[in-house]
Amino acid sequence: MRHADAPGAGDPPGWRLDDCSTQRNLSAQGRADARAVGERFRAEGIRIAKVLSSPWCRCIDTAKLMNLGPVQIAPTFSNAFMLSEQRAALTDGARSLIAAWRGPGTLLVVTHGSNIQALIGRNPASGETVVVTMRGDGNLHELGSLLVPTARQ
Repeated sequence: MRHADAPGAGDPPGWRLDDCSTQRNLSAQGRADARAVGERFRAEGIRIAKVLSSPWCRCIDTAKLMNLGPVQIAPTFSNAFMLSEQRAALTDGARSLIAAWRGPGTLLVVTHGSNIQALIGRNPASGETVVVTMRGDGNLHELGSLLVPTARQ
């Protein structure tokens, strides 16, 4: 899943991972969208067994506001746009972590558009959940997606 709406691109100069006030954060709409996605998952009976998040505040906040379970930070889902020199290593780590998932239930990862782009070849909308499966060749295949269930669509 790409984090919910956080206006702008990248992070401001001088951003720090340990200080949310220095990062690009969720808008009020993004916070509402994250709650709505969590509500939709519950209404649809989607059983989330594990929630992983990028260490960026907008991803952690999205995951927590969805209220689907404890949120674990997974550094391999760190922002590949801001850490472009680490993109290949982040992508390989993400692919390996997803490939190792055996459930039961669904693994939910909240990360950044650039990370998802590197994994499946497209940049999803803010708050969009992309459903994937691992192919035998080790690549992810998109099965479908869920857009944010709000009136603005």
